[in-house]
Amino acid sequence: MCGIVGYTGNNDACAFLITGLQRLEYRGYDSAGIATLSSDSPRIQTTKVAGRVAQLESALAAGTIRGRLGIGHTRWATHGAATEINAHPHSGGRSVLSLVHNGVIENYESLKTDLQAKGFEFVSQTDTEVIAHLVADHYAQLQAGGEPTVEHCVEAVQTAVSQLRGTYGLLVMFRDFPDLLIAARCGSPLVIGVGKGEQFVASDTSPLVGFADRIVYLADHQVAVIRPESIQVLHRDQGRVRPDVHVLSSDSVDVNMEGFNHFMLKEIYEQPQSIQNALRGRLDRDNATAKFGGLNLTPQQLRGVQRIVLTGCGTSWHSALVGEYLIEELARVPVEVEYASELRYRNPPTDHATIVFGITQSGETADTLAALREMKRKGHHTLAICNVIGSSIAQAADGGIYLHAGPEIGVASTKAFTSQLTVLTMLALYFGRLRHLSFEAGQRVIEQLERLPHLVEQALACHDQVKEIAAHYHTANNFLYLGRKFNFPTALEGALKLKEISYIHAEGYPAAEMKHGPIALVDEHTPSVFIVPQGTVYEKVLSNLQEVKARGGPVIAIVDHDDPQVARLADNVIRIPQVEDFLQPIVASIPLQLLSYEIALLRGCDVDKPRNLAKSVTVE
Repeated sequence: MCGIVGYTGNNDACAFLITGLQRLEYRGYDSAGIATLSSDSPRIQTTKVAGRVAQLESALAAGTIRGRLGIGHTRWATHGAATEINAHPHSGGRSVLSLVHNGVIENYESLKTDLQAKGFEFVSQTDTEVIAHLVADHYAQLQAGGEPTVEHCVEAVQTAVSQLRGTYGLLVMFRDFPDLLIAARCGSPLVIGVGKGEQFVASDTSPLVGFADRIVYLADHQVAVIRPESIQVLHRDQGRVRPDVHVLSSDSVDVNMEGFNHFMLKEIYEQPQSIQNALRGRLDRDNATAKFGGLNLTPQQLRGVQRIVLTGCGTSWHSALVGEYLIEELARVPVEVEYASELRYRNPPTDHATIVFGITQSGETADTLAALREMKRKGHHTLAICNVIGSSIAQAADGGIYLHAGPEIGVASTKAFTSQLTVLTMLALYFGRLRHLSFEAGQRVIEQLERLPHLVEQALACHDQVKEIAAHYHTANNFLYLGRKFNFPTALEGALKLKEISYIHAEGYPAAEMKHGPIALVDEHTPSVFIVPQGTVYEKVLSNLQEVKARGGPVIAIVDHDDPQVARLADNVIRIPQVEDFLQPIVASIPLQLLSYEIALLRGCDVDKPRNLAKSVTVE
């Protein structure tokens, strides 16, 4: 969601700040800004725009803003509209400090009332300006006419954050100290890049690649005092702590489109490799099972599991639905799928033999993080299926499985979705082999999984066919997506992709449920996308397809490459390789992703940065 960058050192801060903000654009935002401070300047210089980083860069080119200390931010509006005034950074007091913030402060209104009573004037509608004035108020009280010290700055931040209720990742610079940054975290990530005579800060690792080769992840309730030659970390309860320094991999981010027109298209075409990466080293042919190194539970403990809860949001929730079918079919373990945003507030009855998987691409989704923490508080073992190493959810969970899909820059998830499904299939195999699944059945699953990257590569061959179909239907205002069994969640995901990037209203349903209401929407202007590869429910879905045709609705059908029947019924057919039922969602999602992409292009939409959406949703 929002993005943070910061720099202190001997070089021009702007160079890193702009590069860092450009690398954070994939997260989604509506305004941007930076603030810098120089030792030979008496004031903090701030430039903000309502719009893209490119506009900010243009605004900076027209001015003389320079400094060896700086902070930057991309904002996704929560409190107040996307305007220049509401953009970060925000000043505190009489511009004694400047501050950027990710997260949401729930008690900002009461704090604002108290500060206004003390004479503080507010110019924005944001909750962030409240934090800036709150820190400035404590700083003024601590200084009280004496000489300012770094200790005053640190204590002002610590006292202020103790009054906040909600989530925050904060980066603060003080006018009196032109080489000092103070970072604070609670629920919203911050990473420090360790350099030589310079230090970098960001809300994820992507801005740091190429600038630092070592990093420090801040944990919740920690405050970092950052100067060019030193980093000191303080914990709310433990006092000064020794930071854990990690090596930053040079391939942690790849923001090169490598000849593709959009990151989304690049990531669609990366799926044969990302699926291969998810499989690598995890298939055990000798024992006809999968293996995972990070579950942190013994096989004996896992055999005792009586129920599994899968929780996530958006695309990750759809992958959880497929996971429910997979685990129940292969392992015969009852599975519940919960929206993370609902699970965090519900009080479902769960016994001690329940484990909880949080599924997330970014590892920073606020609702999923809160749901895992709540279930952990109730004594359940929590596990993460996640793509980002060192993310908040990866740190909070008791164990987990990394996707190894590589960075996903496009806001609409593609390769992370199919990697999640791949991991969930292996997880179902693993639980199945712990229980009743035979050696021969396990071997068959492994054989199918080993073929999967090649089959996905074959599925990409439908792209030209999809382009023709998109050209025919891109002016439609409503779509239906229909499938059954494993492909019901696939239909939901296909509809979500179309909504996300083309802004067309689309709904996904189990195909048989259509006649219980949605069939009323069917007319000659509403295309229905049927996911109907051959399998156990093939004839059933075929009947549902005929119900739509009987009412004059145009039909786009996704079928096996050698399907003999559907071409006679559907208006348009997209052919994919034939796979077992349990792998159909992975292969069938390829044409659905391409269809959404091509329709969005024809409608002139911003494919990688759809309106109102953010890649990493760090607010509730």
